Amino acid sequence: MSEYDLLRDFVERDSEKSKLLKSLKQPIMREVNASILNTRTDAKLKDIEYDKILMAQKMEVCECNDSMMDIAPSKYCPKCGSQFSEEENFCPECLVTLKAITDTVDIKRIEFNPNLEYVRKNSQDNILTQENINLINEFDFNMDDFNKVTHSIKAQAFRNLDSLIKNNGIDLYELDVLDKVILFAKSFVFVEYKSYGGQLGYFEFDKIYVDDRQRNSLQITTLIHELTHFLIKEILTRIVCLILDCTKNSHVESVITYILTSSVFNNLIDEYAAHSVEGRFTIFGYQDYSSFLALQDDLDGEHVDIAKTIGNTFSIYIKELMEGFLDWDLRKEIKDQFLADTIERPNYSQLSFESCNKLSDEGFLKAIWLILTDGFENIDMEVVNRYMEEYGS
Repeated sequence: MSEYDLLRDFVERDSEKSKLLKSLKQPIMREVNASILNTRTDAKLKDIEYDKILMAQKMEVCECNDSMMDIAPSKYCPKCGSQFSEEENFCPECLVTLKAITDTVDIKRIEFNPNLEYVRKNSQDNILTQENINLINEFDFNMDDFNKVTHSIKAQAFRNLDSLIKNNGIDLYELDVLDKVILFAKSFVFVEYKSYGGQLGYFEFDKIYVDDRQRNSLQITTLIHELTHFLIKEILTRIVCLILDCTKNSHVESVITYILTSSVFNNLIDEYAAHSVEGRFTIFGYQDYSSFLALQDDLDGEHVDIAKTIGNTFSIYIKELMEGFLDWDLRKEIKDQFLADTIERPNYSQLSFESCNKLSDEGFLKAIWLILTDGFENIDMEVVNRYMEEYGS
């Protein structure tokens, strides 16, 4: 860990952000608190039926065949997709209530493989050779390369988003804000739903899992949080592929997944970045650093600060990437959704965990180099092979 101490020479202060955070100590914040609470309560009373929106169920495909009817169907089975006439009320095979057929596309049911390919000159089934480790140590990589990597991810995701919209006849402007964010997430990863356990959501390999028992606003921030985890993994994967001039495959992704998850320090960087990006799109006073706080006790304070600085620097680039879609208009819709969903008082104490420190370009490149070199030198192949099986499944 001593190598990371050298990064302190590259830390810069975000003075504007620091000034704003200090202003939270002023008495005026109590008035803001009360004003926001009243606004949120009024919105809540006007939208008392809001929780009905959260009743979307995870769709399971069964082997039922569509019914053959002489008249135009007006209902469908939400599990198998079979269509029925107006007088029918349930699917005899799936034993579920039928839904009315409308022109509205169910964003949650759209199946799409984002498949963010990254093709280079070579195809390597094993990148853990001494030659490759030497190339990682030499780290012939600069900020122009980094910007090309993030641009390539963003460009592919927007092409995927365009395909999702066109292939499914979607009118983007008619969607509610949760469906827009789900659609955006699906342009990067698979999105699945769960209805068990205490986690709001999690990211695993190439899938985001979201608990659909949550309010819409929390599903939105969960998607953004977990998508950040994916993007950090994807960025580091492409950096390695660029340095080694190899095509992205399950082996490279498994190595990067191992590097990010096997180290408490890297895990802390990853979590802090995810919380920081999520907080950018969360209404003021409802930021949350819970999973970061649960991890930080495993490191001494100085290394926690360095991890926060690296994570905050990652978050700056990821927020910029996301804001291509999550623009001012969509952020306003997210805020409106929070106002409609939530009656709890804002908690400004979480804002104290925001870091005003970021790394210079040179420091950020050194941080990435340290993460990768340390990871490549301490690989557990048994774990990497298990990850490869998961990626291939």
